[in-house]
Amino acid sequence: MGTDMTKGSPSAIILRFMIPLLLGNIFQQLYNMADTVIVGNYVGQNAVAAVSSTGTVMFLIMGICLGLTNGFAVLTSQRYGAKDYEGSRRSVANGIMLAFIIIVVMTALSLLFTDNLLTAMNTPADIYEDARTYLSIIFMGIICSVYYNLLSAFLRSSGNSVVPLGFLVFSAFLNVGLDLVFIINFGMGVAGAALATDISQGVSAVLCWIYIVKKVPELSPKKNEWRLSKHISKNQLHIGLPMAIQFGITASGTIIMQSAINLFDSTAVAAVGAANKFHSLLTQGMLAIGQTMTAYSGQNYGVADYGRVRKGIRSALVIMFIYSVITGVLAILLYEPILPHFFKEDADIAGMMPFAKIYIWQCASMYFPLSAIFIFRNSIQGCNYALLPTCCGVVEFVARGICAFVSIKLHSFSLAVGCDPIAWVAAGIFGAVAWLWVRKDLERA
Repeated sequence: MGTDMTKGSPSAIILRFMIPLLLGNIFQQLYNMADTVIVGNYVGQNAVAAVSSTGTVMFLIMGICLGLTNGFAVLTSQRYGAKDYEGSRRSVANGIMLAFIIIVVMTALSLLFTDNLLTAMNTPADIYEDARTYLSIIFMGIICSVYYNLLSAFLRSSGNSVVPLGFLVFSAFLNVGLDLVFIINFGMGVAGAALATDISQGVSAVLCWIYIVKKVPELSPKKNEWRLSKHISKNQLHIGLPMAIQFGITASGTIIMQSAINLFDSTAVAAVGAANKFHSLLTQGMLAIGQTMTAYSGQNYGVADYGRVRKGIRSALVIMFIYSVITGVLAILLYEPILPHFFKEDADIAGMMPFAKIYIWQCASMYFPLSAIFIFRNSIQGCNYALLPTCCGVVEFVARGICAFVSIKLHSFSLAVGCDPIAWVAAGIFGAVAWLWVRKDLERA
């Protein structure tokens, strides 16, 4: 069942909604980590570097797709909050059909430009072929990733964050099992890891759709509602396109950052890649609060309760300050004993550890600004403001790009991995200022 987020204590509702999302995101990261651990232990250090070096390219392509499709769910959230269930169903149907067009285009473009992206990123020669293989298979499975995330976003728009968690947990175990079969039994290497990811996300997408059809009539389109609507498409693209641009801008900055890291060697790339998996696990709360605030703000915007949106943002900031302190401490304390588990016993752990330490310490110290970005950006999006979140992405891109450019010129590893925290601070400040403007604009409405 969905949750009406327009009533009750904002803090309690945000926490209840966020916790299943956090658990689901953690499971998703765990099976991403399982890819890395299994690849590192059964294929080798260079294979880890190859998979890790593709992360920013995947973020670019998938981010554009997911930005578009998650933007589609904002309209569903607003209509659900206003109790316009026919509008919710039409939004779901339109989003599914619009997403298919996007999937076809993005799959073709990503496969066409894979080599260009890897070359532009200074991908080391000794890991290039593995990186290309991994990316190509992931891109062929864009349809699985997009539809899983789209259907999960539709369920969240109705206030349901528990069911997607259940499907994701199942998918996580399936992914690990397929990793073991494809990599160990079939000897498929990085190709097996990519294929396991595609299949597991595809299964999650199918399960989400079956649940919507069987259990959520407010989101399950009727036969006469399956058609593309110019008006709905315009509204969905109004939010989705800026979100896609924002993801694309942010991802472009991370590609520049990865290019700076790649100028060192495969040891540094492997170290940062493994440390990033651990860092990503700890920061899933930031993603969860963003997903929560999109649904929360969307529903309350739908009933024009702008004061409640403001209270929710204050509650979210308090929650995430506490979360940021706890996870920052855990990152610093645990990265050293955890990192060796990503590699074979003969890997150069001692050579990798200094690179990992610099990366983790710099990131962990700036977790709260990262949290603030998600809170402000997603809340603004839920209130139907499309341009400001994109501008937030531009600020993040510029800060990351300048830092990466300087690091390349100075050949400074500290500056290369410092691109992220510097970008988080800049974008977090911009997000806070943008929210103050939106709040005043809503008060005038």
